[in-house]
Amino acid sequence: MQFIKRELEKQISGLLGKNKVLLIVGTRRVGKTILANSIKNAYVKEALVLNAEDFDVQEMLKNRTVANYKRIVGKATLLIIDEAQVLQNAGQILKLMIDNIPDLTILATGSSSFDLANKTGDPLTGRQIQFLLYPLSQKEIGTQETFLETTQNLEERLIFGSYPELFQLSTFQEKSIYLQQLVQSYLLKDILAYEGIRQSDKIVKLLRLIAFQCGNEVSYTELARQLGISKNTVEHYLDLLAKVFIVYKVGAYSTNLRKEVSKTSKWFFYDNGIRNAIINDFKLLSIRKDTGLLWENYLIAERIKRNAYDGKNVQYFFWRNYNQQEVDMIEFENGQLTAYEFKYSPTKKVKLPAAFASAYNDVPYQVISKDNYLDWIGSK
Repeated sequence: MQFIKRELEKQISGLLGKNKVLLIVGTRRVGKTILANSIKNAYVKEALVLNAEDFDVQEMLKNRTVANYKRIVGKATLLIIDEAQVLQNAGQILKLMIDNIPDLTILATGSSSFDLANKTGDPLTGRQIQFLLYPLSQKEIGTQETFLETTQNLEERLIFGSYPELFQLSTFQEKSIYLQQLVQSYLLKDILAYEGIRQSDKIVKLLRLIAFQCGNEVSYTELARQLGISKNTVEHYLDLLAKVFIVYKVGAYSTNLRKEVSKTSKWFFYDNGIRNAIINDFKLLSIRKDTGLLWENYLIAERIKRNAYDGKNVQYFFWRNYNQQEVDMIEFENGQLTAYEFKYSPTKKVKLPAAFASAYNDVPYQVISKDNYLDWIGSK
């Protein structure tokens, strides 16, 4: 497969020359460096690239003076700092540069939000714009595939996900080995290096439990009991897993009507391949029992990518009442609700739950299946 142009490239390129700090965050191996280099290669003026993991670069930036930074930047009007989260006092460094070098744009990449965004947050208020780079979206992949190829590759996406390097591997065995190594060597690196973590094995076990419960309502109390840690620690660890973009939470939608569930939540993975690597299960759909779960996780992640890259501010919920009537997903945008049900291969017509239809009778409802999912996730 040829080089896949990322949806964020046009957005970020349009902000060059605005004297801003542009932050690209996301999990490791998701393509941040390649995106930054692609932006640099299309940039017509002079650019400078610094790898913050290089000790020489770190030493060079420690001298926090305007004169030093002007010497480093030279004639460049675009400064790219890769893996900026490793820099001490990153926020102060970037602020001093952007405040005192008027024609400069800084593009910084980082592998986690608590390392990069929190370090840069306060000093750069009003001067930074943050972008989250996801694994490849089907919309991006679709620029290199025919409709037939997309249809043929759907099962593979549900099992192995969409991390960019997978598209350079030809066999299922190579893909499964890559994902297992990614999880073991890279994915949890940011969390396990975090100074507040003392029980790294508990985070790994928690992630495995969430992988098995993906798409189901989660009891923090039960997770705490199974792991032998406190409920507060479970919630803290899940918050960290969300901050490094491995999982995300979807809460219950409620307007406090009687019998509506309002205080529970579900957890999903940003990528199916990561979820399957965590439980070490890459079996084909024909011999799996979790196809519906994989379909739901895939669709929601792809929809989140699409809406984020389109600049939409959308909130996501599920709905359930105590009579076990349920709606898979609700989008809330600009005061408007839309309800969705996910069926990989619907065998009969799916109706909106009667209780939901009665309480929210003006809410549009759509079933997303293999027949119409490409339109919904924004592919061609």
